[in-house]
Amino acid sequence: MRQLKYYLLLVVPTLLVLGLLGLAGAYEAAGAPWRNLIRGGALSLTAAYVPILATLFLALGTVWVALRSSLRELSLISLCSALLMLGASLVASLFGAYLNPASGIAALFLGFTAIVIFRQTHAGSREPVLRRLFGQRLRSEIFRCLVDGSMPVDFPGELHEASVLVCTVHNHVELMEVLRPADYVALMNLYLRVASDFLVDVGGYLDECSGESIRVVFGAPLPAEGAPNHASKAARAAVDLVSRLEELNRECDRRWQKRLDFRIGVNSGSMVAAAFGGALVGRYSVSGPVVEFARHLSAACAQYGCRILSGPLTYEMASETFEGRPIDLLQRAGSRRRVELYEFLAPKHTLSPERERSRDQFWKGVILFRERKWEEAIKAFASARIAGIPDRALDHYLERVERARRGEDEPTPEQALLAEAV
Repeated sequence: MRQLKYYLLLVVPTLLVLGLLGLAGAYEAAGAPWRNLIRGGALSLTAAYVPILATLFLALGTVWVALRSSLRELSLISLCSALLMLGASLVASLFGAYLNPASGIAALFLGFTAIVIFRQTHAGSREPVLRRLFGQRLRSEIFRCLVDGSMPVDFPGELHEASVLVCTVHNHVELMEVLRPADYVALMNLYLRVASDFLVDVGGYLDECSGESIRVVFGAPLPAEGAPNHASKAARAAVDLVSRLEELNRECDRRWQKRLDFRIGVNSGSMVAAAFGGALVGRYSVSGPVVEFARHLSAACAQYGCRILSGPLTYEMASETFEGRPIDLLQRAGSRRRVELYEFLAPKHTLSPERERSRDQFWKGVILFRERKWEEAIKAFASARIAGIPDRALDHYLERVERARRGEDEPTPEQALLAEAV
């Protein structure tokens, strides 16, 4: 609606000026040099409605396209359209008719001028500023909501309750060493394209997309759409992303005989959201301990044998819609605060009876492990095993039980680092 209002505000005055110029005979005078140049004095004029329709089409089209384009794009479009008008006039002259291009070129010029003036206003500069900050990192419908909304576009900084998803390729160094540079880049670009396109399509904001890592935010800059909260959306995106990347791995295996070792960390909480950077390189981003902890979770996945590792608030908010299981309980040295980490498994009520039983036994084994009941914990974990299905998180806990029985269950360097990040 907002877009339509601005469109009418610009196109109506443009059409009025074009009409007044036509009534004043300005087009005949302006087109006279061109008519002399192509020796069109002896040519018959085209039907009166032809230049009128062309002028109307160009005026309406120029303003509509300009509202959705940069000034550079609009300049190129206007120049090409003007050349097409001149070309159409030349073609018409070959068939004994004269088509005056002056009215069409005037429509292009007035439409371009109207947009340039409009872009200097507060309302007109809103979309270009948002496009510079967000680019193609938001789904088009969400971007239009930003443009049509009343949220200030300077984004000086505010706290947002949101969820962050970080997906990292852990074996990117190995891939770089064994693949030719061109193959490595092709593989990584395929991964980045598949993952980022999917995450943007499901409503995330693509905050970071580097050679081996992707960071996506749910719940900022706008609250999550629909009934599920931002944590549930992030959890759903993570679970579905695993399926997509497993499928992608089959393609990578076929083309390069290599697979991506990808891991996902999801965390929720308060984070600072703002436009960081200058006028040329600035963009909207999020920052804070919650964001940094999501990166640590992604890095810690390999140690625990998980594809997805979630922080406690994410699991709490998404537990009504997603199945999960506990992975570790962290406590920073000298602090009483303890943080539970979880692994998301599947949407609620979609696990098979066998996998539900496995999940429950795994949960029971974790509780027994924390109660230091080693033999009972081993039995529970053994019962959680599903024949023929690898479970590295289960293997991790069985190893921990054996170390604990020997009195060697000291935190690993990775666990200590993760605990310090709590």
